[in-house]
Amino acid sequence: MSSTPRRRVRRLVAVVAFAAAASLALSGCLSTLLPASHPTAPPTAAPDTGGVDDALLPFYGQTLTWEACATDGFDCTTVRTPLDWADPGRGELELSVIRHRATGGAPIGSLLTNPGGPGASGISIVRDSLQFMVGERAVQSYDVIGFDPRGVGESTAVRCFDTAGMDAYLYDVPVNPRGSEAWTQELLDAHRGFAEACEANSNGILPYITTENAARDLDLLRGVLGDTKLNYLGYSYGTFLGATYAKLYPDRVGRLVLDGAIDPTTSLLEVSTIQTIGFESALRAYMADCLTTSECPFRGTVDDALADVSTLLKSVDARPLRGSDGRMLGADTLLTAIVFAMYSPGNWTNLSAALSSALEGDPDIAFVLADAYNSRQDGVYLDNQTEAFRAYNCMDYPRGIDPAAEAAAAALIEREAPTFAPYWDGPDPCEVWPHPATGVRGPIVAAGAAPILVVGTTNDPATPYQWAVALAQQLESGILITRVGEGHTGFNKGNACVDAAVNAYLIDGTVPDGDVRCE
Repeated sequence: MSSTPRRRVRRLVAVVAFAAAASLALSGCLSTLLPASHPTAPPTAAPDTGGVDDALLPFYGQTLTWEACATDGFDCTTVRTPLDWADPGRGELELSVIRHRATGGAPIGSLLTNPGGPGASGISIVRDSLQFMVGERAVQSYDVIGFDPRGVGESTAVRCFDTAGMDAYLYDVPVNPRGSEAWTQELLDAHRGFAEACEANSNGILPYITTENAARDLDLLRGVLGDTKLNYLGYSYGTFLGATYAKLYPDRVGRLVLDGAIDPTTSLLEVSTIQTIGFESALRAYMADCLTTSECPFRGTVDDALADVSTLLKSVDARPLRGSDGRMLGADTLLTAIVFAMYSPGNWTNLSAALSSALEGDPDIAFVLADAYNSRQDGVYLDNQTEAFRAYNCMDYPRGIDPAAEAAAAALIEREAPTFAPYWDGPDPCEVWPHPATGVRGPIVAAGAAPILVVGTTNDPATPYQWAVALAQQLESGILITRVGEGHTGFNKGNACVDAAVNAYLIDGTVPDGDVRCE
C-alpha cells in the first residue's frame, strides 16, 4: 500500500438530501393502524406490455394485488423484478410499493417518486409526509406511488452490520492520528469489514445494485401500473435515476421533474469536491444568519465565527466529547451534524443549539443531528440507508483517480472550503468493495423525450446549482427552473414561482416557454 493517504469519498457529502431535509420535522406523523378486516384495495389498470421483449413478459404482465397498508389511506403491494436485467432468468428481486389514490376523482395517471439517496426509502417518505413530497395538487390529481428501489428498505435489501456494528462503523473515533499512514490503514480496514459484511449478508445481490438496473425497475413499475408513459418526480439522487430512465426509454417519458439535479458527467472526485465547497457556502450562509440572532454562540464577522467552528472541530478531533449514551463525539461526527443542518434552513436553529452545547462540552444535541442524518433513532437504525448508499455508489462510479486531479481538488478545497478541508482526505471505501463498478459517467441527452423540467437552487449545498444547469443543457428537451435561495431542492419549499411552474407542468401539462428564474 502506498504511504500517500488515499482519498475517502465521504458519506458526509453526496447523500440522501431530500429525505434528510425533512427528517426532524416528520417525527410523530405516522397515521393510525387499520383493523385487520380493512377491505382489499381496488386493482390497478391492466399492465402495459407494449414493446416488451418476450423474456420480460412474465414480469411486465404480472397482475398486482393491492392490500390496505397498515397506515390508513394507503395501498401496498409487491412487484417481482429480474435480479439481472441482462439475464432475466437468473433470479428475482422484490420491490415494495405504496400507493395513495388521487383525492380529486379520476387520476391523470400514476406519479412515481424517489426522494434521493441513493438509499432513501420512497415507501416511508410517501407514507409519512405525502404532501411534503409531492404537494397538494399532485395528491388530488395523481395516484402517487412510492417505492423502495432494489437494495433499499422494504424491497430486497442490502444488509451489512447489526446495530452495534453500524454504531462502531459510523461513530467510533479513529485511534491513530489523522492523516497518518496508520490512520489510513485503520479506516481502510473498517471499510473492508463493512464491505465483507455486506457481501456476506446480502444474498448475492450486490453486483446488481446499480442505477441502470433501478431505472429498468422504474419502467417495470410503470408497465405493471398500466401507464403508457412515466410521470415522475425525483429529488437529488432521484434526478440521476430519472435521467437514466430518460436515456434508456426516451419514448416512454411523460412528465418528468428532476429537482436538485445531479450532473451525470461528474466523477466521484468531482462530486466530493463540488459538494464540499457547496457545504462550506451553505455554512457561511447559516453563520451570516446566526450572527443576527441572540441564540448564536459566535460573535464578530462570518470569517471570525467560522474560525471558531474550525477551532471547535480541532478540539473535538483531539479530545472527543462523551455523550450521555457513552458515544464519543469526534470531528467527523460533528461535521455530520453540521452537514445535516445545511440541507434546510429550518434546521439552522438546531445547529446553533448543537454548537453552543458542544462549546460547553455537551455533545448530545450534535448527536441528535448526526443520528437524524444516519437514520438512527433511540439507538436503532430505521432503515438501511447507509448500506444501500454505499452499494449504489460503489457500482455506479468508475474507480481510479488521477493523482494530478486529486492534488488540484485538494488545493481547491483548501482555498474554497477551509472549514471542511482538514477532514476531506482518507481512503476511498469503494476501493475494497467486493465487486467492480459497472457504471459509466457521461452526458445524458435522451433524444426524442418529451420536455423534462430540471429544478436547481442557487445555494443548494448537496446538489450544487451548476449541476442543474449542466443537466438541463445536456437533455435535448431539458428546461431549467431556477430557485434563488438556500437549502436543498426547490419544489414545495415556499417559492410560489417554482411551485406554479412545476404544478402547471405536472397537473395541466403546461410546458414553460423557456427557462424560468424564480427570485
